[in-house]
Amino acid sequence: MRRFLIIFLTVIASLAWMPAFADVLVVPPGNRNVEQPPVPGASVRRTKGTKTSFDRKYEKVRDLLANDHELVSKIKAVARAYGIDPIHIVGAIVGEHTYNVDAYDRLQTYYVKAASYAGESFRFAYNGESVDSFVARPQFAACETKKDSYGLWTCREEVWEAKFRGKTVDGTSFPDNRFSAVFFQPFYAGQTFGLGQVNPLTALMLSDLVHQVSGYDRLDEKDAGAVYRAIMEPDISLAFVAASIRKSIDDYKSIAGMDISHNPGVTATLYNVGNSRQRAAALAARNQGGATVWPEENYYGWLVNDKLDELKALL
Repeated sequence: MRRFLIIFLTVIASLAWMPAFADVLVVPPGNRNVEQPPVPGASVRRTKGTKTSFDRKYEKVRDLLANDHELVSKIKAVARAYGIDPIHIVGAIVGEHTYNVDAYDRLQTYYVKAASYAGESFRFAYNGESVDSFVARPQFAACETKKDSYGLWTCREEVWEAKFRGKTVDGTSFPDNRFSAVFFQPFYAGQTFGLGQVNPLTALMLSDLVHQVSGYDRLDEKDAGAVYRAIMEPDISLAFVAASIRKSIDDYKSIAGMDISHNPGVTATLYNVGNSRQRAAALAARNQGGATVWPEENYYGWLVNDKLDELKALL
């Protein structure tokens, strides 16, 4: 009886820490949209400007994965470490190199490109103000209670959206643009780097998780060079790709009550657009008291689901 009581109390205690959803809904595989959603004009112009096409870029990154067994082995290993199916990482890489950049022919080229940034000096700032000075403003005070890098930088991003984006504060006019584009792109807005095309702000958000799982050094906004080295170095970059996908899956399960782990098109979409916590909350609100609304893939995720059998064969 005493043993039964201990087990009973343990179960009750564990239930208190579970998400509010009694039943987590598994998001069905495949695309919700029959036709591919429109590709943004910037991606179209960038691809035309390099005299190529989305089809050719897709084939190039697919061939990179097909011919580079070392890269595929690394993808499988990092997927195991973060408890995700490696197809999610493949989908993210394929989407990035189809719509945002052109793939190099070999993994080794990514290492060489990363090495070219070694020793370079970068700084995260806007209009002469460093980001560490900016987030010390009183508007960000509540964020300091956050105990991990994901919560801290997500909070700071939300403060930017609510109190600074497109506004004039203390005599300074701030652009109507994303926090990552304003403060974390010392070269030009929207630039990302490396095999995973990880954004510097995303890397800072995921720093604690990557340190915990993969053992890489925690990142600091005061050392922009170290952030860029992390997202350029293929091995470390893959850890950040996996961590981003892991967070998206966890956010949708705990906030929206949905398991997206069986739909690589949805995880690829979230890898592309970011803000999984906010998007999961918006989806949860739409599902209050009505018919189930499933998350939808964008143009990027649609391609991943459309090519899923071909991409799975790479693994």
